[in-house]
Amino acid sequence: MTHDHDLVLRPTPAQTEAALDPPPGRNGGDLVVETLAGLGATTVFGLPGQHALGMFDALRRSDLRYVGLRVENNAAFAADAYGRITGEAAPLLLSTGPGALTSLAALQEAAAASAPVLAISSQVPTAGLGGGRHGYLHELPDQAASFRGVVKSVHTARTQSQIPSAIEAAWTSALSAPHGPVWVEIPQDVLLAETAIPVVTGGDAFPEELPPRPELTAVAADLLSKAARPAIIAGGGVVRADASKKLRQLAETLQAPVVTTPGGKGAFPWTHPLSLQSWIEDRHTTDFLEDADVLLVVGSGLGELSSNYHTFKPRGRVVQIEADLGKLESNHPALGIHADARLALQALLETVSEREDPTAPERVRALLAKVAERIAAQELTLEQSVLASVRKALPADSPSFWDMTILAYWAWSAFDAKGPNHMHSAQGAGGLGYAFPAALGAAVADPTRPVLAVSGDGGALYSIAELATARQYGLNVTWLIVDDGGYGILREYMTDTFGEATATELTRPDYVALAESFGVPGVRTTPENLEQDLAKHLASPGPSVVLLPAVLRMFAATHLD
Repeated sequence: MTHDHDLVLRPTPAQTEAALDPPPGRNGGDLVVETLAGLGATTVFGLPGQHALGMFDALRRSDLRYVGLRVENNAAFAADAYGRITGEAAPLLLSTGPGALTSLAALQEAAAASAPVLAISSQVPTAGLGGGRHGYLHELPDQAASFRGVVKSVHTARTQSQIPSAIEAAWTSALSAPHGPVWVEIPQDVLLAETAIPVVTGGDAFPEELPPRPELTAVAADLLSKAARPAIIAGGGVVRADASKKLRQLAETLQAPVVTTPGGKGAFPWTHPLSLQSWIEDRHTTDFLEDADVLLVVGSGLGELSSNYHTFKPRGRVVQIEADLGKLESNHPALGIHADARLALQALLETVSEREDPTAPERVRALLAKVAERIAAQELTLEQSVLASVRKALPADSPSFWDMTILAYWAWSAFDAKGPNHMHSAQGAGGLGYAFPAALGAAVADPTRPVLAVSGDGGALYSIAELATARQYGLNVTWLIVDDGGYGILREYMTDTFGEATATELTRPDYVALAESFGVPGVRTTPENLEQDLAKHLASPGPSVVLLPAVLRMFAATHLD
C-alpha cells in the first residue's frame, strides 16, 4: 500500500539527476546559503571574518541580498528589526570568537522582545573543538556556552551533511511561538571544504503552532463574561501574533478597557473609547487595573515596566495568556494559558458572552483625565511639545525605533503608535545603541516607507559607524538625535538618588558635521522647528540626521510614592 508521505519523499527524475551530479566549485558555505534560500530567506545581515569566509564567498553564487554593517552588535540589531517588521527569521552571518561575542547584547534584546533572528557563526576548525587549548585564532573553550543563556536554542553542525538540518531546525525554533533568536555554529574547515553534497533545493521547516487548551479558555470565557469590571493588559505578544483585530473585537464584546504595555504599543487603537492608552507606569492606571475583578493579560509577563515596577498588586482574578512558558504566572498567580495570543483570543471570541457596560467609556475618560492632570501639574510642556512634533512629522504608517533615552521613556507612555508593529524600542533588555541600526534593518525590510530612529547623544555614539552603512545602501532612515550633553536619564537617576551625578557627562562630536562627512545630510534644529525639519527629512529619500540640542526631563515616577 502506498502512503501519502511516500509520494512526498520520492524525488523526481530531475532531482535525482541533479543530486548525482552536483555542480563543481561549491563548499560548505554554499550549503548554508542554499538552505537559507530554500527556507525562503531573501536577505542576510552580517560582518565577515576570517573563519566565516566560506559563507561569505558562497554569497557570490546565490541570489541572497547581503547587507553588511560595521559592528556585529549593530548587525544583530538590524536583523532583529527586519524580523519584527517581516515576521520572518532574519539570517545573521558572523565570525568566530570576538565577532560572535560582540553580538550578544543585541541577541539579548531579540530574546527579550521575541524577535526571530537566525544567527549563523563560524567556529574554529574541527580539530580545535572540545574545550582543549589548541591556540587557534578566536578560540573559546565552548563558544556555544556563551549563547545558551541568551538565545532560544543552540545548534551545531560538525559535518557538511549536518548543515541543512541544523539550519532548518534553528529556523523552526526561531519562528515557533514565542519567537526568538537562535544560534548555529559551523567549523571553519567544514565551511571551506569543497562539497559533493547535492544542491539544497528546498526546506521543510514549519513553525509549531501553540493552541490553547480548550478547558482553560472555557473557564476564562466564563470569568470574563460574568465579570463586573473586566480589564485587559495587552503586551508585545499581541503584536507579534498579529492579533490586534481580535483583541479589539474581544474588548468591544466584553466592554473591557485596554491598556498596552511598552512592547504592546499599537495593539489597541489609541483613541478608542475603551483605550487606557499606555500610561502603565502611572499610579492612577495601576489603581484602575487593581480594581478589576477579572484582569485578562495577553502576551505580557507583567515584568518590571508592565507592572509599574512591581507595585501592581491585583485584587481580582487574573487570566494570563502567554506563549513564553518562562513568563507564565512568573509574577502573579493566574489562570495561566500557555498559547499563542492569536489562537487564544480566537478561542475566547468563540466562547464569551456579550456584556453591556455603559459606564466603561466614562471610567476610561475619568482615568485619562487624572493622568493628564498629574502630568500638567509638573510643567513639562517642552517634553510634551517635542513628542507631539515627532508624532506630527512621522507618517502614520511609518515605523519608529527608539533607543534608551528620555524621549523614548516618554514615548512608552504618551506616544500614539498609530497601529501595531509601528513602534519598537530597546525596552526588552534595555541596552544602548538599538535605534539607528534597527531602523536600518526596517528600511531594508520595507524600502517604501520612511523610518524614524530616535537616540540620545550617548546612545548615538554606540552606532555612529552605521552612518556609513546607511549611506552605502541608501537606506531611507531619518535619525533624530536629542543631545543633552550626556547620559540624561542616568543623570536624573543619580541626581535624585545621590544629590549629584557621576560619569554621566560626555564630550560629543558635531553630529551634523559628522553625518555630512559620511555624505549624509544633517540639520541642527530647535523645539520650535523640529516638526518642520523632521517632516522635511522624512519626506526626502535616503538617510539623514536631525540634531535637537535639548535637556528633557522625565515625568515624576509614581512607583516611588
